[in-house]
Amino acid sequence: MPKDAAVEEFARLVRALKARDGRSYEALGRRLSVSASTLHRYCSGATVPEEFAVVDRLALLCGAGEEERRALEAAWTRADDARRPPAPEPGAETAPEPVAEATPGPGAEAAPEPGAVSAPPGPGAEAAPAPGREPGPEPAPAPAPGQEPAPAPAPATEAASGPELDPVHARVPGLPPERRRRRWGWPGVVVGALAVVATVTLGAVLLPGKAPRQPAAPPAPLTWTVASDLWENGCGHTYLVRRTPPPPPEAADARSWAAAQGAVDGGKTLVRVSVQGKSAAAVVLQALHVRVVERGAPLPWTAYRMDDGCGGAVTPRRFEVDLDRPRPVARSLDGYDASGQEGRTLPAVSFPYAVSAAEPEELLVSAGAAGCDCRWYLELEWSSEGRRGTVRIGDEDGAPFRTSGAKGRPVYGYDSVERAWITGENSGQGG
Repeated sequence: MPKDAAVEEFARLVRALKARDGRSYEALGRRLSVSASTLHRYCSGATVPEEFAVVDRLALLCGAGEEERRALEAAWTRADDARRPPAPEPGAETAPEPVAEATPGPGAEAAPEPGAVSAPPGPGAEAAPAPGREPGPEPAPAPAPGQEPAPAPAPATEAASGPELDPVHARVPGLPPERRRRRWGWPGVVVGALAVVATVTLGAVLLPGKAPRQPAAPPAPLTWTVASDLWENGCGHTYLVRRTPPPPPEAADARSWAAAQGAVDGGKTLVRVSVQGKSAAAVVLQALHVRVVERGAPLPWTAYRMDDGCGGAVTPRRFEVDLDRPRPVARSLDGYDASGQEGRTLPAVSFPYAVSAAEPEELLVSAGAAGCDCRWYLELEWSSEGRRGTVRIGDEDGAPFRTSGAKGRPVYGYDSVERAWITGENSGQGG
């Protein structure tokens, strides 16, 4: 996979986690112990985290499963590899080696260095030494009239100093020998150090002996399902929609209808959470909390009612939430069954209580808003066999629930005879 594609794929997965959680960069950053700007760079692909642990904490915070976390770690590894400098190829030079000057062949002349003055060969000029014989130092040629004398050859003791005498880089034309040797000093050291650091770091990531990532938190011993597009008594609900929608759906098709229209719950959201343990061991549900992750002004859209009002013989026990409060609380309320001759009260759910694989429980939450466009989650505290934890519950896709006040908005109801939306009276309750 190309480097840019690997980083973008990792950034896309991090953005999906952030969108699923619904909280701001600042709020998520506080939970992860990173700054909001750092988290934004992870999401944009400008930066890849040095360690997977921070991304794994984000995945756990956003409710990612084990398979999703493994895929995220694989994407991080590819992006991390793409970010790092390549390891040096096997056999690459790490230090300059002495290179002997090539002996010119018969009839060939050695190319003079730019700026050097060479005297024309005269009668009796000494021929090139025979192969296998070490040439001795030659006297410097006499300078021509008006020219500087040529520099004296290096003494024999320098020849024993090894690679310093004549490395490959020292034959740069036009550069005095002493400057050639100085130029190799710090750049050579820096390049060599970077190569070593890159090799060690890349090996720590790719080889089996790399440091283990931070261990994941133990999974919750319970499971749950969510239904968040419920209608009151199966028939009454209000949606806020930007444009005139098609006729209202059946209650069972409410989710797909609302998603297609971009509709938002107007005034009230009903959520049913079915909870049960994963085994015969009891899981004690300790408390239910409401977390508002974003507030805004109520949407200025038109309200569309799915009916003209309906009622039922049973009012189920439920938790009621006022999202307009600074710190919303889930209050447990009794239900009532009026289907019998005398009727009977349905006792409210009170914490703590236990569930197991054989004994599930349903929690019905009715959240209302009049003065805000609120995005919110439920958080369920649990304990079991010496362990404790909290699970975050969002809609069927893991996103926050959304409820907007509908008071004062134009209200329409559907006339099944005329097959059209007609103006109705706005009661201000929005659902």
